[in-house]
Amino acid sequence: MEIFPEDPRWYDVALPFMLAGTLILSWVNGRRASVFVSICNRWLRWVTFSTAVAYLAHASGLIAKPFWVLFVASFLVWFLFDTVYHWLAIQALSKSTIPLFPHFVENPQGEEWPAQKRFLALRKWLKKNGYKSISALRAELMPGANLRMHVFQSEDDKTRIQILFVPQRSGMVSICYTILSQTVEGSRYITDNMFLPFGGFYPEDWYLDRRPLARNFQRLYQAHLKRIENTKEVFVPWEADALDDVNRQQAILERVNTEMGFLFPINLREEYGKITWEGRYRVWKEIWLLNYFGKAFSY
Repeated sequence: MEIFPEDPRWYDVALPFMLAGTLILSWVNGRRASVFVSICNRWLRWVTFSTAVAYLAHASGLIAKPFWVLFVASFLVWFLFDTVYHWLAIQALSKSTIPLFPHFVENPQGEEWPAQKRFLALRKWLKKNGYKSISALRAELMPGANLRMHVFQSEDDKTRIQILFVPQRSGMVSICYTILSQTVEGSRYITDNMFLPFGGFYPEDWYLDRRPLARNFQRLYQAHLKRIENTKEVFVPWEADALDDVNRQQAILERVNTEMGFLFPINLREEYGKITWEGRYRVWKEIWLLNYFGKAFSY
């Protein structure tokens, strides 16, 4: 069968199914906040839009071009509009009061876990495997929107796990895991599944393995253990207070990214925004990698 059949009856049948598919995936993602489902839905929306526009242009006879040419043109139009949308969003973020590296405080309400089976199962697994809760934190992004973080530490104090709850527009909550180990020289080995676009820089002595599609915590945890086992480094217990360490991380990241030209110096941010033009390009590039391929930069 041809990739783009010329018989319009084929599209009369296919397009309703494609539209239904996007609605179903949107509904599923609204309930699960799944990175994988989001990626599939973006690709399906893109292909559905391109097919529908090409079909309408071809069937109406307005443009006397082969269907595949119309499809490719529509495909590129989607790319253009999506690019403009993300550039405007990045510019708005750069000019907004939303902190790129938010300051955390102790959560006065203590541990708050979403009442979902998978989150409660994770909490049970951590306790079963000797991880103790050492801190419950939160950071305000804007009025009414908070990040919440729970920090756990292993029995030997050599592994620290940060569990970040990220609110979604749908009202659901996504979860990100960051697993950290510290060497005697002060280097950090970090394994996480962050799916939020960053695009910036990390200190040279932070060895980061980012796996946005790794939604299974136990597999991510085993990958981290394998990483540190394969090094010749000597790992030491964490002694720093969890809250102090998290905010110190944020301060280091802001300093490094200012020095590397990702962020404007503080005295220029009111006029130009927080993120430089080079930084905005890096953010846009990582948005595309994450949104359509589930990949982040190789940090």
